Amino acid sequence: MGLLNEAFVYLCAAVIAVPVANRLGLGSVLGYLIAGVVIGPVIGLVGSETTEVQHFAEFGVVMMLFLVGLELQPAMLWKMRQQLIGLGGLQVTVTTAVFAGIGIAFGLAWQSALALGMILALSSTAIVLQTLNEKGWLKTRGGQSSFSVLLTQDIAVIPMLAVLPLLAIGVSHDGIDGSGNSESAGHGGEALAALPGWAQALVILVVIAAIVIAGRHLLRPVFRFIAEARLREIFTATALLLVIGIALLMDFVGLSPALGTFLAGVVLSDSEYRHELEADIEPFKGLLLGLFFLTVGAGIDFELLFGAPLMILGLVIGLMTVKFAVLFALGTLFRLQGADRWLFALGLAQAGEFAFVLFGIASGGGVLEQGLLQTMTLIVAISMLLTPALFIFHEKVVAPRVVAQSDRQPDTIDSRGRVVVAGMGRFGQIVSRMLLTSGYEVVILDHEPQTIENLSRIGIRTFFGDATRPNLLHAAGLEEADLFIAAIDDRDKQTQMVEHVARTYPNVKILARARDRHHVYELENVGAHHAEREIFEGALALGRRAFVELGHHPFHARVRAREFRNHDVAMLDALRENFNDGGVDNSYIDAMRAHSETLKEIMRVDRGNNRHEGADRGWNPPPKSDASL
Repeated sequence: MGLLNEAFVYLCAAVIAVPVANRLGLGSVLGYLIAGVVIGPVIGLVGSETTEVQHFAEFGVVMMLFLVGLELQPAMLWKMRQQLIGLGGLQVTVTTAVFAGIGIAFGLAWQSALALGMILALSSTAIVLQTLNEKGWLKTRGGQSSFSVLLTQDIAVIPMLAVLPLLAIGVSHDGIDGSGNSESAGHGGEALAALPGWAQALVILVVIAAIVIAGRHLLRPVFRFIAEARLREIFTATALLLVIGIALLMDFVGLSPALGTFLAGVVLSDSEYRHELEADIEPFKGLLLGLFFLTVGAGIDFELLFGAPLMILGLVIGLMTVKFAVLFALGTLFRLQGADRWLFALGLAQAGEFAFVLFGIASGGGVLEQGLLQTMTLIVAISMLLTPALFIFHEKVVAPRVVAQSDRQPDTIDSRGRVVVAGMGRFGQIVSRMLLTSGYEVVILDHEPQTIENLSRIGIRTFFGDATRPNLLHAAGLEEADLFIAAIDDRDKQTQMVEHVARTYPNVKILARARDRHHVYELENVGAHHAEREIFEGALALGRRAFVELGHHPFHARVRAREFRNHDVAMLDALRENFNDGGVDNSYIDAMRAHSETLKEIMRVDRGNNRHEGADRGWNPPPKSDASL
């Protein structure tokens, strides 16, 4: 198969499979793996060349580590040190020890068992973070704990890359010499082979010091000089030159290229060019990593699965059960409660995409036998494929029951008020403070212990409990209240709660927080008397400020913002009849376009006559002769 033919097949597979996988909630990594399985073992469009392609695509891992380093600013790492060293460090250490012990018990050499333990201790950063973001769980305690562990794991990959080749010493396999390298293959560090050990160590330290010093003092002037040329493609070329150059330098001294690029990324993490470097490297990293996962999927041995399905599935379940048990125990130790602890344990119970990279290094060094590598690659891939199912299980089965049977029982609500507020996020806090400071008695409900603790410090009493539970709403005295304000984060639960209150307490007025225009209609349909889009008024205020910064008189900016608001509210009313529960249809889209054209006519004014010095004229209306109005 020619180069262009291969590229066409891989790109077609990615373009088709990845968007479909994302739409189904599986994530891009699983999309690439599935696409590789289809074009490889299933229909056989690719075959033996996948190994060569994979060696090329592994450079995407080098770029990934560079980007990880860019994100790890020293100040941030220091701030998170307790979570990283405590929870994250214990997870990696304990899980490695458990799997290494299991490996030794099954007869593996301690070097192979340790390598396998380190690799299986990692979880899938790509799948977990994407799911936590999509579900809105990243800001929960379980989500934050998961993020800390994933960050620790990403950092832990670096010493693993350095340790794996050392474990090859003393492990003898066919075709592998005592240093862990193939007898027929060249390897990095040959240039230093003639030097004594102390000299090799000195050269390596000098190279690492040079990377740090150059990143601090030399690269910034270079990037400044390149940026002044204002040629985007040259800046991109410079970023690629940096990554490739450091990778070659590290390979020259016999160290992992990923280690060097990670170090360079950390050094440049507080640079003013960090975001530009991320933007330039990200597309190359994404494509190469996607290609890497495609080749992993294409290389999965399904004959092995079909030959011993019970053994393979048993090993997958065993892997995920062990990781779940370790994570659940650590969550308990670090005082994660209820649904947060289950989210933490279930979400990280799979193996991760870095396993494929480390398996490649372990294979090249002879640390793990080829047969074992094939089996473990299949197990890791299946565990990742099962991850979306674990999140669905948590959301639909575990969370509702755990919340209902939380370690912390709902507070006894011993006060009554004219207003009951459910949800003290960024939206509910503002509404509650307005009412409380105006002298109203307000009963406030929230299910986040940390939020309740923080609010108590500033004198806002909040009762713990799940406001979506009918018995808690009853205990809050809703039947005696005049007003119910629904402001919880979860869109579906918000709608269900509003529907219950409207049906059970018909005399209570319901004001609800809505995510967007469609959510407004949904809330109104189930009984809300008024629904307010959560970001609408704030966005209007910022838009008004934008007009001022563009040179408009402040009074004129205020008038424009008011005109926009009036038209948008009218459009909200007009489009209501075109909205249905199934979403939007052609009539809705046509009406939306018509209103957008009307808005353009309203807002279109001769911009040339609308510029004023707002600082000089302040908020006084412009004179009647002013052409800006």
